[in-house]
Amino acid sequence: MSNKYTIKDAFIKLGEFLSQFTINGIVKKDNILNNDLFFDGFKHQIKLAKEHNGWFTEHNILFALEGWSNLLTENHLTQWLSGYNLNENESKKVAIIMAGNIPLVGFHDFLSVLITGHEVLVKQSSNDRHLLPFLAKYLEYVKPDLKGKITFTEDKLQDFDAVIATGSNNTARYFEYYFKNKPSIIRQNRNSVAVLTGDETEEQLSGLSEDIFRYYGLGCRNVSKLFVPKDYNFDAFFKAMYKWHPIIEEAKYANNYDYNKAVYLMSEFDMLENGFLMIKEDQSYASPIATVFYEYYDSLEQIQQKLTIDKDLIQCIVSKGLTKSDIKFGMTQKPQLWDYADNVNTIEFLLKI
Repeated sequence: MSNKYTIKDAFIKLGEFLSQFTINGIVKKDNILNNDLFFDGFKHQIKLAKEHNGWFTEHNILFALEGWSNLLTENHLTQWLSGYNLNENESKKVAIIMAGNIPLVGFHDFLSVLITGHEVLVKQSSNDRHLLPFLAKYLEYVKPDLKGKITFTEDKLQDFDAVIATGSNNTARYFEYYFKNKPSIIRQNRNSVAVLTGDETEEQLSGLSEDIFRYYGLGCRNVSKLFVPKDYNFDAFFKAMYKWHPIIEEAKYANNYDYNKAVYLMSEFDMLENGFLMIKEDQSYASPIATVFYEYYDSLEQIQQKLTIDKDLIQCIVSKGLTKSDIKFGMTQKPQLWDYADNVNTIEFLLKI
């Protein structure tokens, strides 16, 4: 072990390590640093994560790992950090309170804190506590002077200089009060939307199915709400969703589907369904599992105005060129390093504390 690697190099090595874990399977490669020490252990952590949280299927865990492997490259990291001077940054201790809705959901914050030269104090969600500590050990092995700069705690947070906290709208109010004297980024519930015109291709609607169903719709980047023109015909939409029908064979999803369907039927709500997905006309942005809400619009100008007014409720907008920050169909769960949650630039925040 030597200290010849920079922190950036350590994350690149971690990306190479993670490249063995993809949605096509887990395959051990040659020439991966420290692989004999870590490969089998990480396979075991994936198994534990899966057993601990029924929403963390192996496929969803591997999807998340493959995404990070694709991002932790020399090119991506250089492009992301090229506009910043990281060398003159004074090291502080930054606490991160992580959500646990999807695998490794707090990893971007973890990466951002370390790559800007700070120490990190992590309070994980109990739903997602197996993967990150193991990956942190890998980083410490590649770059031993990270030891002592990465701390995980289950206790009350103390002795830190700034905080990044993610939670529900209720916990966000608590965080804002509790951390009012510290520099902070406080994130709360957001949802993602798709604006359809009726002219979408089969390929685009197929991409939308990924935006809706990946991680069972539990991420803030998942599309939970559709805006459609008056008289929109949902036939092509449902046809594009059909490839996800095996999802109903998974018990946790099926239970939610049955429960929400029963609630809607008893309340005599109008809804359309296809055996594994319900769509319901509703003004809310946050829809329950197995449900997507929709709302009609009169004109694209009207919907642009609405989305501007509601911007603090929205994470991603999927559409064909409606706004400057549109996301392409099928890409909500493949963010780049510079796609910041809630559009708050974490790196700028960390360089100013």
